[in-house]
Amino acid sequence: MSNPTAQPEAPWQAGLHGARALFRPGLILQSAALAVVLAYYYLPAAHGFFARLAVWRNDGGFVFSALAGALCGGVLPFLYLRLLPATRAGHPWSHLVFYALFWAWKGAEVDLLYRILARVFGTGTGPVTVFWKVLADQFGYNVIYATAASCLLFAWKDAGFRWAPVLTDVRAGRWYARRVLPVLLSVWVLWIPVVCCVYALPPALQNPLFNVVLCFWSLLFAHITARQNKPPGGLPA
Repeated sequence: MSNPTAQPEAPWQAGLHGARALFRPGLILQSAALAVVLAYYYLPAAHGFFARLAVWRNDGGFVFSALAGALCGGVLPFLYLRLLPATRAGHPWSHLVFYALFWAWKGAEVDLLYRILARVFGTGTGPVTVFWKVLADQFGYNVIYATAASCLLFAWKDAGFRWAPVLTDVRAGRWYARRVLPVLLSVWVLWIPVVCCVYALPPALQNPLFNVVLCFWSLLFAHITARQNKPPGGLPA
């Protein structure tokens, strides 16, 4: 029986719990990103593949970024959720359109961010350039806009694509602290090492690496959250 006088969990505690849940799969994700960077710089046999990938990104532009984001962040993770018995009921086929469109938009948006940061800080891959890009990415773009926008849209999806419950939650007060800050804390632990790897590559390969990592992260995160949200003896909540 729940305690009616219990205080809600502090945002930093919720973020810490999320970071702990993602720690081990996060190491896998970060190792995958680091492996891509090491392969680019130290594996001559992979140079042809990276050159082809750069051509696809440069020729395809934002269309390539959007399609890659839709596939890696949306379609593949959604199919994983549909195939996994524990999460199938909570992810009807109607959600596929949301996932595909959301991650297509994010793929193009992140590509635009990388292009802007290249104009502002240069196209180098040295430690100083990487530092400033990571700082602007994680503590500017993510804090001011990206995480809050994503939280709103996923809350809209979870509310049955109705804005009224989302707006009610926002009006309840301290929405950013309650909903966004815990996500930010988890994202920082997971993604700061990853974006260090992203910005260590030439601009033409940054968005492709983001999408490769995004695919791994989405699959791992979906598996963890499905296991955490599964009530005893039943389907996920």
